[in-house]
Amino acid sequence: MDDLTGFQRDLLYVITGFDRPSGQDIKEEIESYYSSEINHGRLYPNLDTLVNKGLVEKGQLDRRTNYYTITADGEQAIVERQAWKAQYIG
Repeated sequence: MDDLTGFQRDLLYVITGFDRPSGQDIKEEIESYYSSEINHGRLYPNLDTLVNKGLVEKGQLDRRTNYYTITADGEQAIVERQAWKAQYIG
């Protein structure tokens, strides 16, 4: 997870907190945290990066809507990140 941007890590956390969220669900949730609009040109390339790294899996709900789920590697990356952070901030 050390090669992810902060935005990509935040996307990973959001995906973990939902059951098969769509890109729109992720966008709405991340916008509430960032307090600003996140455009598609920022969101989807970063989601694709997480998919390409094997941390997230992308599936299709229908012809227009994809969903995202955390993979075992993604879950492990979060666990390792949390353990690393805990040594500094408790």
